[in-house]
Amino acid sequence: MSFIAIIPARLASSRLPNKPLADIAGKPMVVRTAERALLSGASAIMVATDHADIVAACREHQIPVTMTRADHPSGTDRIAEVAAAMGLADDAVVVNVQGDEPLIDPALIAATAALVNAGVPMATAAHPLHEVADAFNPNVVKVVLDKAGRALYFSRATIPWHRDGFAVSREQLPAGYAPLRHIGLYAYRNDFLKKYPQLAVSPLEQIEALEQLRVLWHGYAIAVHVTDSSPAPGVDTAEDLSRVRQFFMQPS
Repeated sequence: MSFIAIIPARLASSRLPNKPLADIAGKPMVVRTAERALLSGASAIMVATDHADIVAACREHQIPVTMTRADHPSGTDRIAEVAAAMGLADDAVVVNVQGDEPLIDPALIAATAALVNAGVPMATAAHPLHEVADAFNPNVVKVVLDKAGRALYFSRATIPWHRDGFAVSREQLPAGYAPLRHIGLYAYRNDFLKKYPQLAVSPLEQIEALEQLRVLWHGYAIAVHVTDSSPAPGVDTAEDLSRVRQFFMQPS
């Protein structure tokens, strides 16, 4: 499966200033993420940024990088700009690897990319939840699938709702019930990526604050790769960064 990985990286971050440039064992976080993307088997990678400092950091470490507009409303729009500039074929597969995922599993990137085809223009990933706190946490996005493994809906709510089990107790998950947590990794067929910036914002997207609902609302299919294991966390806070740094300091 041939695919291209694009890593959007904005310098601005409200919770962790200059996050993409945070040092992790001698290399900026965005470089560490790009190196993981390279291990996925991608035919090419590209960091997409809006800041000259990130461009300089990537070039110092021989990571392909390009500048984009600073006013993109989402990472997907930034990805679309880069894909257009690269002149990719309509059937090319583009994977959006977030720049704050220095521990992302390369195999997860490849498995998600492999689900994209002419009939399913977008793919993402998920894993089962086993903790009741996660099931009820609105910051943990859930997804429900159809028979073919395609997304029916994404929500911050607890879906599917276990009517009988939760009628008995909400202190633990009912036996055999494991809702799926959405993993923020996306793959697109390039002809769909070209259409995405023109899709009108959907009311469901606005209510849930989940960009992927725009795709479902307009009638496009999203395939979902389900992995058994929970992926390594991304970096949103100083505590996350400390944990990742400790991982890279461990002896190999």
